[in-house]
Amino acid sequence: MEDIKANLEKVRAQLKPGVQLIAVTKTHSPMEINVAIDNGVTDIGENKVQEILDKYDSVKPVRWHMIGHLQTNKVKYIIDKVCLIHSVDSLKLAKEIDKRAEQHNITMDILIQVNSAEDENKFGISTDETGRMIRDILDQCPNIRIRGLMCIAPFAEDPEDVRPFFAEVKKQYDEFSRIRNDRLDFKYLSMGMSHDFMAAQEEGSNMVRVGTAIFGSRVY
Repeated sequence: MEDIKANLEKVRAQLKPGVQLIAVTKTHSPMEINVAIDNGVTDIGENKVQEILDKYDSVKPVRWHMIGHLQTNKVKYIIDKVCLIHSVDSLKLAKEIDKRAEQHNITMDILIQVNSAEDENKFGISTDETGRMIRDILDQCPNIRIRGLMCIAPFAEDPEDVRPFFAEVKKQYDEFSRIRNDRLDFKYLSMGMSHDFMAAQEEGSNMVRVGTAIFGSRVY
């Protein structure tokens, strides 16, 4: 557990000013997560709905983020538990989030997941589809507020190789940041994980999702 504290200090030392750390807690126990919270973690990210439900009552007060692929039939379980859904990749999913948010009388903050590399192994829309997705959500989902974009770059041994994919999403982020209203208010560019968050920050990310560098390798 001491490792978590030391690892957090190491990660924080590498963060640029203003970059929000999301500690990714996939497969890690509530006990480990609580150690991270005791050491200043305010936001945690989970990839699976079931893990949020299993851990929710055992974890100290913290902001929960849904960062993994979200199936429409699972939205209802987490709509009142998470502060931000990073992985909206279809209008169908947005409509379900909108419906459940209305039932809870909330406005749900989301990010649109952009697959700038058009990697078949990753979810997300292409950069060409981003504008249309934003317009469709604004037109059809009154209980959603779009807060920015999210990107998962393909894995590369050398993080320098994925810079162009981050840069492309940053370009779009800047474009849509110029438009502001009650439901389109870009604040978060969620890019970068344990192996590439340094490159992501340098390309403009202001929110990084770091798990392994904090908690160590996952145990499946």
